[in-house]
Amino acid sequence: MKPDRVEDFESIYREDGDWAELFREGPGFVSTTLMKDLRDPRRYMVADRWTGEELYEEVKRTHAARYDALDRRCRTMIERETELGRFDFLH
Repeated sequence: MKPDRVEDFESIYREDGDWAELFREGPGFVSTTLMKDLRDPRRYMVADRWTGEELYEEVKRTHAARYDALDRRCRTMIERETELGRFDFLH
């Protein structure tokens, strides 16, 4: 996380931010959770919860231009992004 972009980053990735706003337009979106590392204040984890991976992929296709523009905007704020995986909730 670039130190001068923390506020912008947090506002975009929090549960009422731009990503969640975009994702709410698609069926199957449940929530977005933004977490900050307790030991490294410049490290974050974002978890988006969907009822199915295919519904997430559908939103990316359906809203590709908006998704890509938001992604490009966010890349100016971060130093590195790593996908940890895609997980399923166990009931």
